[in-house]
Amino acid sequence: MDPLSQDDIRSSFVNCSKGEAKGVTLPARVETIQWADLEFLGWRDPKAPGRAYLVLWHDGTPVGLSLRATTPPTSSLRSSMCGFCMTVHGTSDIAMFSARRAGAAGKAGNTLGTYLCRDLSCCLYVRRKLRPEVPQPNETLSVEDRIARLETNVHRFVADVLAKV
Repeated sequence: MDPLSQDDIRSSFVNCSKGEAKGVTLPARVETIQWADLEFLGWRDPKAPGRAYLVLWHDGTPVGLSLRATTPPTSSLRSSMCGFCMTVHGTSDIAMFSARRAGAAGKAGNTLGTYLCRDLSCCLYVRRKLRPEVPQPNETLSVEDRIARLETNVHRFVADVLAKV
C-alpha cells in the first residue's frame, strides 16, 4: 500500500460527515506504519471501542470507511472466519463490522456488514506475521494468492459501500 499522510486519511472518508472525519482518532504516528505489509490500513478507535476505520487505495484514490463493530461473544469454543482474509479465529476474535453506505443511501440509514478479524490485522494474518502458531485449515494457496484474495474481498466490500442503491 502506498503511504498516506494524516491529512490524506482524514480527507478519504466517504461514509461520514467532514465533522465526523475531523474527529477520527488516527493511528499513532502514521510515519511508523509498515505500509509495504498492508493492503489496507485498519484500526479500532481506542477512545470508542465500537468504532473502527478502514482506509485503502480504491480505483487510484484513498477511500476511508467509518465502521461500527459489535461486541464479540466471550466464548472461544466455536470458530468463525474473517470475510476479508479467510483466517479462522475463535468467535471472540471475530466481530461484525457495519459501514454506513456512502451518499443518499447512507443518509437514509442503509448499512452493509461483514464479519472481520476483531483487530483488523488481516494483512498480517495472510502473511502469517501475526499469530503464526494458530493452526489454520489446510490451504494450498501461496502467500501471494492469499494477498490477492484479501484485496479482492476488501475492494468488493468497498465497492458495495460506494454503490448507489
